[in-house]
Amino acid sequence: MKFDTLQQGISFYQNYARVFGFDTRLYSKKKRKSDGKISLKYCVCNKEGFRETPRLQSNCKKKRPITRMGCNARITLKLIHDQDNYIIFSFHEGHTHPLTTPNSAHHTK
Repeated sequence: MKFDTLQQGISFYQNYARVFGFDTRLYSKKKRKSDGKISLKYCVCNKEGFRETPRLQSNCKKKRPITRMGCNARITLKLIHDQDNYIIFSFHEGHTHPLTTPNSAHHTK
């Protein structure tokens, strides 16, 4: 798929995630050195990765629940160099956790 702007690509993945029952977050980006434009942008499932170990072992009063499950679902948007459009460069749809059912979809952001 081709998008005119980066925000259109991000919105597409957020809408896709809402339909299939998961939340997303923006993960990382890479910029071109020549003009500073974002050349790669990663959007991932909000349960991607694992929480850092020091935060789990800290002596805080209120422990946060573990929400990261090591999920691999993600999309990578890449800038086409000769145009100012973005394409879906890679797409991984496998989740390592159960997705939200339509009855409990109101609990997602």
